[in-house]
Amino acid sequence: MITLYGFGPAFGLPDPSPFVMKIEVLLRMADVPYRRERGAPPQAPKGKVPWIADGDAVVADSTFIRRHLETVHGAAFDAGLSGEQKALAWSIERMLEDHLYWALLSSRWLDDANFAKGPAHFFDGAPDGVREAARERTRGYVHGQGLGRHRPDEQTYLARRDLESLSAVLGTSPYLFGDAPCGTDATAFAMLAGILTPFFASPLRECAESFVNLRAYSSRMMARYYPDFLSAAA
Repeated sequence: MITLYGFGPAFGLPDPSPFVMKIEVLLRMADVPYRRERGAPPQAPKGKVPWIADGDAVVADSTFIRRHLETVHGAAFDAGLSGEQKALAWSIERMLEDHLYWALLSSRWLDDANFAKGPAHFFDGAPDGVREAARERTRGYVHGQGLGRHRPDEQTYLARRDLESLSAVLGTSPYLFGDAPCGTDATAFAMLAGILTPFFASPLRECAESFVNLRAYSSRMMARYYPDFLSAAA
């Protein structure tokens, strides 16, 4: 059985990491048995969460975990998609994971109120200085990626362009490419759920809430893949 290493429920979400949620949804899509274990970046093979253990194989990074599920477990996440749709799906993933994610990270870690309410508690009980050192590292990551070089309102503008694009692709369909979810739906849902959680207040969340189809899509995916979490939270 696969072991999925993540953080555990937090911030009103099954996991605070959209990448952990992405993999958990893919595991559920593929109907591959798994169990959850708590893990932290210092323990991870690439210094990032999530990672999986599958027998003797240890696989890190959500993209390579997906590839493992496809090549080893026969998951066909994009069955039925045309070549053009697969290309668009890959483009959407890169937009969400390599661009929109940084706006999500910034809204949680670099906003003082949100940091104190959320990520700061990752370090409860840690020695003095560890919390602020981790925050400064995150600030450096966001600056190095490029988004952190912009004013907060400019960051929200860039995030809105991503959300507008995702909303346009989704349109009135229940899932990104029609009546059945594909692999990229796991990524899109996880990122939207992380932004839309009512646990945090931010201009980014307000922006996402303005897209009616994205709100409905996130709720639809949550009900389909996390009915256990919704029942526990009720």
